[in-house]
Amino acid sequence: MLALAKSLVKRNLFILLPCALLFAGAAFAQTTSMEGDVKDGDGNPLKGALIKIDRTDIKGSYKVKTDKKGHYFHAGLPLGTYTVTLEVDGKEIDHVNGVRTNLSQTPPVDFDMRKQKAQQQEMQKAIETGTVTKEMERGMTAEQKAALEKQTKERQQAMAKNKALNDAFNAGQEAKAAKNWDVAVQQFEKASEMDTTQHVVWANLAESYAGLAATKTPSEGQPIADKGLAAFQKAIELKPDDAAYHNNYALALAKSKKFSEAQAELTKAAQLDAPNAGKYYYNLGAVLVNTGQSDPAGEAFKKAIELDPNYADAQYQYGIYLIGKATTTPDGKITPPAGTKEAFEKYLQLKPDGPFADGAKAMLQSMGATVETNFEKPGQKKSTGRKKQ
Repeated sequence: MLALAKSLVKRNLFILLPCALLFAGAAFAQTTSMEGDVKDGDGNPLKGALIKIDRTDIKGSYKVKTDKKGHYFHAGLPLGTYTVTLEVDGKEIDHVNGVRTNLSQTPPVDFDMRKQKAQQQEMQKAIETGTVTKEMERGMTAEQKAALEKQTKERQQAMAKNKALNDAFNAGQEAKAAKNWDVAVQQFEKASEMDTTQHVVWANLAESYAGLAATKTPSEGQPIADKGLAAFQKAIELKPDDAAYHNNYALALAKSKKFSEAQAELTKAAQLDAPNAGKYYYNLGAVLVNTGQSDPAGEAFKKAIELDPNYADAQYQYGIYLIGKATTTPDGKITPPAGTKEAFEKYLQLKPDGPFADGAKAMLQSMGATVETNFEKPGQKKSTGRKKQ
């Protein structure tokens, strides 16, 4: 009996052993692998990125890093369902849910951060412009939501500030047009305090100071004019390539009898806007005439003619300046400096019906010169008939 029992035990062992081997083989076959490629925001392979592989059907977590080619590979994963997450510099960048492994070959799980970068840029632009949609907002991180709230608050403050700035500027413009200089100065000062970077505000403030100064006595007006000069400097500092600013600054300097500085500013204006260079010097001459600066005015008109010989008004004003230098002979004949007659004749040639035409003819008569009876505009046929006036 004992021998029979031993024989039965051995037989059962032989029967059970193949089953155990079968089960072991089946358990060994239930593993697979996962791999993929990671690219950065510029489309280049991303080395050292952390790939986290978390099983979702039962507990299990695995990690692997990308190589220098941006590739990752993890073997020995049990069959199951996973969430695969890309982490860069400690921040989760992207993830893929519901990845099922299989015994044949699990499809690669790739990450391309170009799409992520584009989405982030789109999100940032939406935050900055206030165009975040509800769908975008649902996908925002806590950091992005905080940025959105900050941006919204700043935008609301900017809008309120811009409205106040526009209101002050427009009120200043209306007052300036009405030559209500006190109000214009007040409004433009207010606008300049709200935003110090608006060159047009400083330019209008400068012109308003100049207008206000002109209504005061010289002693009262000069401190106001000095404020205007400082405002012009600020406008030019913000927009140095604006020829008009340099021109207007030069005129303000001339009114303050700072002629060398005015000349320097006009030179800059002429360099920036060569086609209108003659106009800038003519404007200077007009200011100098009005302030009783005859000789500097004459030089300005002469410079305007040199830059633009066809500037009719400059020709006339230069002729007036020269006639003021004329001498009178004992018999009463007027002897003007050289170029006087030519200046008046040039004006009549350019503007035969101009506002100074009668004055030019009168000046030519006073010099005993002949006056053409039918001056033509440039490009037209000119009459050769002359009449002694």
